[in-house]
Amino acid sequence: MHIEAMTASEVAWHERALCAQTGAEFFFPEPGSSVREAKRICELCESRSACLEYALANDERFGVWGGLSEKERLHLRRTEGDR
Repeated sequence: MHIEAMTASEVAWHERALCAQTGAEFFFPEPGSSVREAKRICELCESRSACLEYALANDERFGVWGGLSEKERLHLRRTEGDR
C-alpha cells in the first residue's frame, strides 16, 4: 500500500490496522500459500470494514484486504455488479 497516495482518513484506519503491526508476508503470501493466518488477524481488526472498502474502491488485486482474498473480492465485485 502506498501511504503517500492515501487520504488522511485512509491513513488513520491503516495506522490502527493490525496488519500494520504484523508482517506483510501474511497478507501477501506466495502463490498457493495459505491466507488463513491473515484472515484470522483481520477478524480481530477494528479497521476491517474500512480496509475492505479501500480495497474494493481501489481495485486491489493482490493480497488479503478486509479479511477477503483476491478471489473472494473478485466474487464480491461480480455479485454486487449483478444487482
